[in-house]
Amino acid sequence: MNSTTQDKLHLPLGPVMLDVAGTALTDEERERLCDPLVGGVILFARNFTGSEQLSALTAEIHALRDPALVIAVDHEGGRVQRFRTDGFTRLPSMRRLGQLWAQDHVAALDAARAVGYVLASELLAHGVDLSFAPVLDLDYGCSRVIGDRSFHRDPQVAASLAQALAAGMAEAGMGCVGKHFPGHGFVEADSHLEIPVDERDFDAIWNEDIVPYRHRIGRQLSGVMPAHVIYPKVDPNPAGFSPFWLQDVLRGRVGFKGVVFSDDLTMEGAAVAGDILARAKAAYAAGCDMVLVCNRPDLAADLLDRWVPEVQPESRARIGALRARPQFCDPFSLELSPVYQQARGTVAEIPAELA
Repeated sequence: MNSTTQDKLHLPLGPVMLDVAGTALTDEERERLCDPLVGGVILFARNFTGSEQLSALTAEIHALRDPALVIAVDHEGGRVQRFRTDGFTRLPSMRRLGQLWAQDHVAALDAARAVGYVLASELLAHGVDLSFAPVLDLDYGCSRVIGDRSFHRDPQVAASLAQALAAGMAEAGMGCVGKHFPGHGFVEADSHLEIPVDERDFDAIWNEDIVPYRHRIGRQLSGVMPAHVIYPKVDPNPAGFSPFWLQDVLRGRVGFKGVVFSDDLTMEGAAVAGDILARAKAAYAAGCDMVLVCNRPDLAADLLDRWVPEVQPESRARIGALRARPQFCDPFSLELSPVYQQARGTVAEIPAELA
């Protein structure tokens, strides 16, 4: 299907988010993105060569469907920032904001808000709807995958800085996604490569790692992404496959009302659930609204061929509410904004990482 020659496909957004291979869509990818099960696309660094190219890619993806597919990216700052040049500001790690907090609370909050505004406005100006940020995991100093992606060890400090970052994102017109619920920072193992196990009991996790989700920032989140971590003293399943963690705790006790995204179902931490169909079924049954399948187009195709989920109306409504309301429709209008230029100046003044 070629969106330039045919009318947009009118379909509600489905519960699957996929990736694409390169800097422009192939015919096979266009067809796959028009599958009724698909509701979004996640981009990676390989999908970016420059400002004009990215804008063209997102415009083509949005033109395929009505309502348009949600385009997301892992764009946190620091080492997890997919686009870094030609229209994008290099953003500091979240740990740097936590270090700034130790020097000056007010300056740290101002810096976090500026980072959020720059992060979101630059993505929105290029047609990206959503960033999977901020990381709400605590910095216990041991996780190989979290590390400096975390704001702070203190959950109240992490929550305050995340709230400021989310406020900046909201000012630019973008929602935010907290991750990785209930907390990935305590375990050393990387869930991309292993199946992490956190041996703490529920009270320890509730009183530490879940604090940011119970804080005011929790009410600002458009989405939450659970961890591929097993907490055996609480539940035998990884959090992303656990009705207890997602429905009883996140929806029930915390009161979260937004979209629950699975983490990538091709990660090793998801392998306990079985093949890709079993993983999607388990995540969806546990309470995920949207499941991610990344870097394996063969598994994505297999899932679309075999999965027949019963999509709930409330889940569709949550996904439909994700689309951004950007202030700036293109990079040129963004560059003309005094508010953006001021925020970018604040980001540039954030001091180098401290010892």
